[in-house]
Amino acid sequence: MARCTAPSRGHRSASAAANCPACGGRSGYYGGSRGYSSYTSTPSSYISSRGNGGGQGGGRSGRSTKPRWSGPGSSVWYTPEEVRALTPVRDNVESLAKRPELRDVFLCHAWDDRQGAAKELYDLLEARGVSVWFSEKDVGLGVPLLRAIDKGLANSRVGIVLVTPALLRRLPSEGIADKELSSLLARERLIPIVHDTTYEALREVSPLLGSRSGLSTGEEPMAEVAAKLAELVVL
Repeated sequence: MARCTAPSRGHRSASAAANCPACGGRSGYYGGSRGYSSYTSTPSSYISSRGNGGGQGGGRSGRSTKPRWSGPGSSVWYTPEEVRALTPVRDNVESLAKRPELRDVFLCHAWDDRQGAAKELYDLLEARGVSVWFSEKDVGLGVPLLRAIDKGLANSRVGIVLVTPALLRRLPSEGIADKELSSLLARERLIPIVHDTTYEALREVSPLLGSRSGLSTGEEPMAEVAAKLAELVVL
C-alpha cells in the first residue's frame, strides 16, 4: 500500500499533495482536513494543520508565527490571532516606555485565587523579570484596599485579568474585581487569561470582557502563557 509522505516531507503545496503516492487526487486534503502536520524547511517553522486544540480562545487556527516584539533568540511562538490581539497592547507598552516608574503588569484576580493560580502566575512572571502589581504583595496591613487598587491601576502599563471559575462566580456581585475590570476595559491595555474555564463561560457572565481576545491555559501551560506575557511587556 502506498504511504503518505506528509509526516516526513510535508504537503507544502497543492502540487505536493497531488504527487503524494497515497493522497494524490484526494479532494479536501490540503490544508489539514486529514489531521496531519506540515513542516517548512526547519522544525522551528512548524505549522500545525490540526485546528485550534479545543477552540477555547475563540477560533485559534493553531498556526505559529512570531510578532515583531519577539527577540531573535526567542523560542516562543504565537498564533496569528494572538498577534492581532496583543499588538495594540504592545503599542501601548511602547508608548509608555519613557515612564520607568510604572509596573509592567497589574494582575486582576479573584480573592479565592490569591494563593493558587494567581500566585502561580505572579511567580512565573517575576521569575522572567516582569514587575507585577499583586494585591498579596502590594497591599499592606491597614491600607484601604480600594485606594491601593486605584494606585496600582494608575501605575501599571498592562492589566491582566485571570479568569477562573472563582472570578466568574464573583463578577455578578460587582465587587472589587468588577471595579478593576471596569477601569481596565476602558483602555487598550487589557489581556484576559482564561484558566480552568472557557471563553464561552466568560461571555455568559461578561460579554464585554469575553469579547476581548487573550490567552488560555487550556491551550498551553501557565508557564508558556507567562513567557508570552513577559515578551509582550518587558522593553
